[in-house]
Amino acid sequence: MKLDHATIPDMNAVVGSHDIVFITLDTLRYDVAQALYEAGELPVLGRYLPPDGWERRHSPATFTYAAHHAFFAGFLPTPAAPGRHARLFATAFRGSETTSPHTRVFEEASIVAGLREAGYRTICIGGVGFFNKQTPLGCVLPDMFDESHWKPVLGVEHRRSTELQVALATQRLRELGGQRVFLFLNVAAIHYPNRGYLAGCRKDNLDSHAAALRYVDRALAPLLAACAGRAPTFVIACSDHGSAYGEEGYHGHRVAHESVWTVPYAHFFIDQPEGGTS
Repeated sequence: MKLDHATIPDMNAVVGSHDIVFITLDTLRYDVAQALYEAGELPVLGRYLPPDGWERRHSPATFTYAAHHAFFAGFLPTPAAPGRHARLFATAFRGSETTSPHTRVFEEASIVAGLREAGYRTICIGGVGFFNKQTPLGCVLPDMFDESHWKPVLGVEHRRSTELQVALATQRLRELGGQRVFLFLNVAAIHYPNRGYLAGCRKDNLDSHAAALRYVDRALAPLLAACAGRAPTFVIACSDHGSAYGEEGYHGHRVAHESVWTVPYAHFFIDQPEGGTS
């Protein structure tokens, strides 16, 4: 079966010439994300999505820890269509069938380490518990990066977590000047409990899930603007898994259900306006 690489940019040209920003919208369902896009309720992210909206993909895992281990090895969500689909990044191993001439292949054990070796400052701004650095398990993913940041106000229980994550991210981008940056942001707001984003809601549901995404969309605006003002930037925005709200009796995630496996995905470029600096 022929490897399809026509839909990915040449990442060998991107690495070194662009900042790279990877945003995981933790727990975001594809159906909710696409419905809000089609309703015109994602004015910030929607500006960068193709006319058809989010790409429907399958996550490599059903919960945050496993999905991010796969992501950092180059296994981003896979297009939900038959065929062999080329990857943006890969870590070298014998027998890979999803690398193409457009795939940036690293000899290092993770794409984080590979980008560091390529001259990037690697930054993690955590959200959910697997990034909180409060236990040995909570250090595994953050410790891959040159620097990692987490505090309770960036986590799932703080109503303004995404705004505060974005403020920290934009601060670090300013402070690093012309240094090439790989910025990873794990957005916690959509993860339960998300009922606080919908007035009068007492129990998380699909409506509060959608309300949390509307909040996140607004909160990301300063980060994307900062990227445009700093350097040419390649952005990946996707979910790591979805969450069930009672479909066929399932609730939450870490289960093999369509609402969990199927995630929204997008990648796009942010170019500098004329007169920008790098």
